[in-house]
Amino acid sequence: MPTRREFLRTGALTGLGFVLYWKGGALFAKPASASTASTYCGPGGLSAEALFGQPGTNAQMILGAMAAAPMDASTITKYVTPLVIPPAMPRAGRIRLWGGGTVDYYEITVKQFQQQILPAPLPQTTVWSYGSERHPGTLNYPAFTIEAEHGTPVRVRWINGLVDANGNYLPHLLPVDQTLHWANPPGGNAGRDTHGMSPAPYTGPVPLVPHVHGAHTTDESDGYTEAWYLPPAKNIPAGFARTGSKYDYFRLKFFLKRLAKWPTGSAVFHYPNDQAATTLWYHDHTLGMTRLNVYAGPAGFYIVRGGPNDAAPGVLPGPAPARGDAPGIAYHDIPIAIQDRSFNVDGSLFYPDNRAFFEGLTPEQLQIPLIPATTPDGQPSDVSPIWNPEFFGDAIVVNGNTWPQLTVEPRRYRFRFLNGCNSRFLILKLATDPLASRPATAALSFWQIGSEGGFLPAPVELDQLLLAPAERADVIVDFTGLPAGAELYLVNEAPDEPFGGGDTGVDFDVADPETTGQVMRFVVGALLSPDTSLPPAALTLPAPAPLGPASVTRKLSLNEEFSKTLLVTTDPVTGAVVLNSGGLPFGPTAAKLGTLATDPVTGMPMGMPMMWVDAITENPALNATEVWELYNFTMDAHPMHIHEVQFQVVDRQPFMPTLGAPRPPEPWERGFKDTVIAYPGEITRVKARFDLRGLYVWHCHIVEHEDNEMMRPLFVGNMRFMNVADMNTDNIDITGEETSRDLSFEPDKTSTMFLPLIGHK
Repeated sequence: MPTRREFLRTGALTGLGFVLYWKGGALFAKPASASTASTYCGPGGLSAEALFGQPGTNAQMILGAMAAAPMDASTITKYVTPLVIPPAMPRAGRIRLWGGGTVDYYEITVKQFQQQILPAPLPQTTVWSYGSERHPGTLNYPAFTIEAEHGTPVRVRWINGLVDANGNYLPHLLPVDQTLHWANPPGGNAGRDTHGMSPAPYTGPVPLVPHVHGAHTTDESDGYTEAWYLPPAKNIPAGFARTGSKYDYFRLKFFLKRLAKWPTGSAVFHYPNDQAATTLWYHDHTLGMTRLNVYAGPAGFYIVRGGPNDAAPGVLPGPAPARGDAPGIAYHDIPIAIQDRSFNVDGSLFYPDNRAFFEGLTPEQLQIPLIPATTPDGQPSDVSPIWNPEFFGDAIVVNGNTWPQLTVEPRRYRFRFLNGCNSRFLILKLATDPLASRPATAALSFWQIGSEGGFLPAPVELDQLLLAPAERADVIVDFTGLPAGAELYLVNEAPDEPFGGGDTGVDFDVADPETTGQVMRFVVGALLSPDTSLPPAALTLPAPAPLGPASVTRKLSLNEEFSKTLLVTTDPVTGAVVLNSGGLPFGPTAAKLGTLATDPVTGMPMGMPMMWVDAITENPALNATEVWELYNFTMDAHPMHIHEVQFQVVDRQPFMPTLGAPRPPEPWERGFKDTVIAYPGEITRVKARFDLRGLYVWHCHIVEHEDNEMMRPLFVGNMRFMNVADMNTDNIDITGEETSRDLSFEPDKTSTMFLPLIGHK
């Protein structure tokens, strides 16, 4: 049967001079002749008449057909767009609490707009992102950075603003599979947060709920996946659920704790910022829709500074963007979000709308029943019609632009790298030639000083950075001594397909050097100011103290599921996948987490997969320190994320001790983390202290997996505290537009200036 690693032979565009082919979960469309941007057909490029020699109506028909056609990423010009450094998100003001203390208050909304992600003259792309509700002009993909100070809480009113100018809801930009276990607003209050049965893409109002990834905060402010809410649109259909099944539960908890209300179409979250200085990020976390909502754009950095675990001023490269900055400041502490995307030739985002895409087939070649259809003998299909198990875009986007360029001074820089991809792992390296044979020779080192939970015990010099989706690396790159005009390229040597570990070019094919094997370019300019930071080898880092011994060891499993009702083979003549009672189970149909058992015959460990709706099995005691052993029974590596905690990697080892002894964490994993790579066939052990009571989740951060069962609830402490939603609230008004009673509000009076954002409107 064809796999995601095989070519998609040809498609409908062949007659238009294009050949479609498959590589690593992404559909590529290459022109049959020429490979430059001049072959682009559409706004800002050649007309259909000029390209195809067909005037009038026929030309318009061809343009219409091309609008939905995938763009060939190799035709996108590289290194012509300056890297955008996201400014600091402006506050709405400060809250002075009656009991003393202050809170930085933000009002942040998600809206739809257009941005020049592709280089001009290619068209703009419609995206979503976060911006300040009180500061027009702050919408950008990725969003502005929330700058937080250790010990000063941040409170955010997160607003779902996905409505048009008339107040009517905006449908999703991408195809939503309703047959997954998802938010399911059309199910009504009784059927929300359940599997749907309609095979058609959902076109209703979009649910959202934000999550600050890595934040140490109580559960009502964590962004629980079933606490979503629709925009306050005028035309929400009758019978639709307007909020998720846990929204009122957390809204009540927040009110009882903070005396603050959640206005319609929003949620108000509180972040204590009592954790070590570090690089966090925020993104959507809606049940069964995270892959699509994040791919559409909403994500941004959240950086905690100061406190006992931060470096003294001037020791590390700076400055970083701050609230109130004027344009023109030279920054040397720069967050860099790397994502992969695919585009249609009209500039719109491409994401597959059928399961055949993952198999390297056209929809007509996938000749199996899909939910809700049944087999000829009456067996129900368990294959969702739209969901793809992974997705790999064919273009690299950095801080909102494809393949940008940054002019650097010959001095040290601090880069906070984030892998914001849906499924793609990254292996980053600095090279002098973007097309150098892989593995390339490293031209400069990365000095990694921190990971997701703060500083490492000591700087680590590395030739390359391995980053799974959602992982961050806080690094110093020293350009000192390089001549003006020197060019360095950030390249990617991870595969264009699921990553399972191993050595570059030996255990997997590297990313396409022409496209996804390149990330951005650095060009050395003049030194504009003296560098007072310390050389990384001389740094003493204020890393947090390690955790003490654990009282509980918990054995958990990572599993991949195949169809229980569909056996298939591949037709040797047509290549179609067809039902065959003598074939193999079709799949994968889902990825799942679970507990562990022992096979009574072989004595081998055995995964016990569980569904999202199954009873909670992870229930640490409040303030307990536990070791979680993650047994990976799948063929792929998974980035595992646990909410509420920052953990330490203990070790890894094969399932059977005879196959290898435990090996310690990698040097760059010896600080605190919130996301860890669990390799296939291995046990990955992490240790965490669960010090906040409440309802959280743990999941794989390949978001296609997360959206189809590879996520489980987690409750810390006595589970009787889950019953707060059953309290009698008849005399408690938690609705309305007043956000808080327990405060006086001081709006920010100083005007905030924003850096010019490239190609944005």
